[in-house]
Amino acid sequence: MNPFNNANWRFSSEQNLEAFKADPQRYAPQYGGYCAYAVSQNYTASIEPDQFAVFNHKLYLNYDQKTREKWLPNREAYINDADRNWPEILKESNH
Repeated sequence: MNPFNNANWRFSSEQNLEAFKADPQRYAPQYGGYCAYAVSQNYTASIEPDQFAVFNHKLYLNYDQKTREKWLPNREAYINDADRNWPEILKESNH
């Protein structure tokens, strides 16, 4: 395990751990690990770790399989919305 952003991380190999240590921002999930679809809708939701997608070398997580199936076909639009919403959601969660 390796602390980063107050989270515990698990790796399948020492090689993956070392890659993460070298550039944690590259491998960390977007939106603090919250569901990418939820953030695009201006709220946060937990995720199922096996419901993920890598797009443009970034990791996006989803609430469940149904949400992931909804998110995938329009992911670029949802990512744009989530990128716009995330700073404000993050600010609100820190109050």
